Amino acid sequence: MNKTLLYITVIVIATCGLVYELVVGALASYLLGDSITQFSTVIGGYLFAMGIGSYLSRYIDKGVAQRFVEVELAVALLGGICAPLLFLTFTLTDLFQVALYGSVIVIGTLVGLEIPLLLRILKDQLKFKDLVSQVLSLDYLGALAASVAFPLLLVPKLGLVRTSLLFGILNAAVGLWSTWLLAPLLGNPLRLRIKAVLLTVFLIVGFALGDRLTTFYEDQLYADDVVHASSSPYQRIVLTRGKRGFSLFLNGNLQFASIDEYRYHESLVHPAMVRAGKIDHVLILGGGDGLAAREVLRYPEVRSVTLVDLDPSITKLAMGYDELSRLNENSMKDARMRVVNADAMQFLMEGDQRYDVVIVDFPDPNNFALGKLYTTGFYKLLKKRVAQDGVAVVQSTSPLFARRSFWCVETTLKAAGYWTQPYHALVPSFGEWGYVLVAHEAPGHHRPLPQGLRFLDMDTLETLTHFPPDMGPLPAEVNRLNNQVLVHYYEAEWRKWN
Repeated sequence: MNKTLLYITVIVIATCGLVYELVVGALASYLLGDSITQFSTVIGGYLFAMGIGSYLSRYIDKGVAQRFVEVELAVALLGGICAPLLFLTFTLTDLFQVALYGSVIVIGTLVGLEIPLLLRILKDQLKFKDLVSQVLSLDYLGALAASVAFPLLLVPKLGLVRTSLLFGILNAAVGLWSTWLLAPLLGNPLRLRIKAVLLTVFLIVGFALGDRLTTFYEDQLYADDVVHASSSPYQRIVLTRGKRGFSLFLNGNLQFASIDEYRYHESLVHPAMVRAGKIDHVLILGGGDGLAAREVLRYPEVRSVTLVDLDPSITKLAMGYDELSRLNENSMKDARMRVVNADAMQFLMEGDQRYDVVIVDFPDPNNFALGKLYTTGFYKLLKKRVAQDGVAVVQSTSPLFARRSFWCVETTLKAAGYWTQPYHALVPSFGEWGYVLVAHEAPGHHRPLPQGLRFLDMDTLETLTHFPPDMGPLPAEVNRLNNQVLVHYYEAEWRKWN
């Protein structure tokens, strides 16, 4: 028996096992949001299921090698098709969570069987202490390889569907070569070889059709035609085109629709620009689509704009996708623009330049990774970068659909020491949308609005700070890094509308 090949087998099955876990966790976070909850429950369920598999291995008394190969082929099939199966379930049925945790339990149980069975196959080849140390060391090495490759290589280059199918192929290959490796221990290797070959061919065909499968699922998910879809290490990026013009979705969440985005971006940018003492230097946090920058650059006094967005795939799309470049009026290529692809919190921590206007245009706080950007800690960092007579504005979700979440943002900004002025505007694609204008103290400056706006004029601007009773203030806790209460508010409130 070739020990080297057996050790390679250990690394491959460990890598495959963790990749399936990561695929399911990432897919759940894409489709359901709240990535920490999804990864936590998926990983916990998967580890529990592996424990079940390890326990059940004790009941396999005969034909251990045969069962090992059969388990490998079963893992190859179920792990390989887990992403396409879950996408299909989400788009066509209401049973997504049943399929999600069913997949976690079944795949985890099968993966939990693999190492105990392999240890029993190898028990006559090595001393016990060497057997355990070498097999488990290789198992952990495979897990490390998977955890590094998944975000840096697999998801950006292949996407979730083709990643799961690729590792299904690798698992099937393990099953196939095991029929030769373990031939002396197998009763009928030919039948297993035929199954392994057929399964490998099936998965290779699926891999070849992976992009078509992904396109099919996304066509079902979105009402309009998908005209661009890609994955970055941070998110799934989809552009659609339909009656509302074209729209940008990140991880399934609408970011703008071209038919009415001007209402959102004019309301986000201009109340801050007209109230700041100076507008020479502007910082935009988020807003990688270039639409907020378009509004900022309407003011000829602006000398520089620094745009900080985590995902270079978004900023490249804003510069290189013709329709989006036309919509943002080529703002990303303006000589006054400087684009920085970095985490906004790190950017604020590492510099000391102060800005006359800061536009905070982050996605809604629907998970803890985003929720940190709405905490007192983040806002205190931001305050150090706002000029003494400067103004900042924070997009703050809907005061109608997520009323307590909106007022939680305002309460948190006050707790960070800002003067605040909440306001809202109607954006038909989103409904009533909220913002909070902040400064070190109440600004006294008022400059005129630029020419060419489609929604705002000075009369409309005066009405934005009035809140009817159903959107008025509610008591809310301060959102801090150690409690992330805003994420819980947000999830509970938006669940009523979805």
